[in-house]
Amino acid sequence: MRVIVLVKATADSEAGVKPSAETTGIFAAMNTYNRDLLESSILLSGEGLQPSCEGKRIAFDGDNRTVIDGPFAATTELIAGFWIWQVRDMDEAIAWAKRCPNPMPVPSTLEIRRISEMDDIKEILAPGDVEREEYLRATLADAGALDRNAKA
Repeated sequence: MRVIVLVKATADSEAGVKPSAETTGIFAAMNTYNRDLLESSILLSGEGLQPSCEGKRIAFDGDNRTVIDGPFAATTELIAGFWIWQVRDMDEAIAWAKRCPNPMPVPSTLEIRRISEMDDIKEILAPGDVEREEYLRATLADAGALDRNAKA
């Protein structure tokens, strides 16, 4: 199963505060952790995110769309980064998350969410939609493989 591991934002990450010389060890520890994830074939993707002041939200109300500029309130509800992992089950995801160095120089939180797979939605889709969804997912998987090969 695939999971997304969300690194929750902190006041400092939202303010764009760069780590100080005393906290740059975070990068080395995270690099080692990410290498371990990659070597175990769990890591599919992962990135840090810029503060929400550089982000946009699109609010939907029927056919209406409204663009909302960041920054966004409620720092504890914002995301500073993510990983996508392929794991056997939630217990394996939890075990890996517990091995993670603290990704912030202050107390922080990871959130793990299972990614919906085709089997989760198949029964609500029309037959043609199932094939189209499977095609899109296969095409994205192939594109990812091509992108990884290009970087190698």
